[in-house]
Amino acid sequence: MRQLSYTAPEELRARFKGLSTTDLVTEAAALRPRSGADPVIYATKVALASLGRRCLELDEEIDHIDALLAGLVEEAAPELLGLFGVGVDTAATLLVAAGDNPERLHSEAAFARLCGVAPIEASSGKVTRYRLNRGGDREANAALWRIVMTRLSFDPRTRDYMERRTKEGRSKREVIRILKRYVAREVFRVLPRS
Repeated sequence: MRQLSYTAPEELRARFKGLSTTDLVTEAAALRPRSGADPVIYATKVALASLGRRCLELDEEIDHIDALLAGLVEEAAPELLGLFGVGVDTAATLLVAAGDNPERLHSEAAFARLCGVAPIEASSGKVTRYRLNRGGDREANAALWRIVMTRLSFDPRTRDYMERRTKEGRSKREVIRILKRYVAREVFRVLPRS
């Protein structure tokens, strides 16, 4: 829609110039093209109006599905939603990962491995270090990352932990990996067992 408004004839371009995405969608959906005028303007208005209405319909559909998902997650794992930084989408992703593999979840370490946050030793000689595990469910790993990023932004304890560990010589990536492992442990404790 944005590109179409840029390439539209001047009278339409001026109408849509500088609008936010939300305002662009609303304005485009409100268009009422009339045939008989300039065919280029008519065709552009038809396309913009169609796209605008479709965007509004999709927004309504997303809101409806989000409400359904929130109810399902709340019913399945209310404690999970109670954790700091865990929203409906993140909780749903973690529940799907755990639900698809119940036989693999005999411990919190198994859940961490399933999510790809169990550290893998990468030591050499006298240097002991761990590296990122690239295995596991990447969606669950991304969900844990979102929780950690939320906590780093809004939770003073997590920010203090990050500061303390970086002063000890850890890189920010290493601390995030450690925090994801901690969050996986916390999430495992509240996952429904079935």
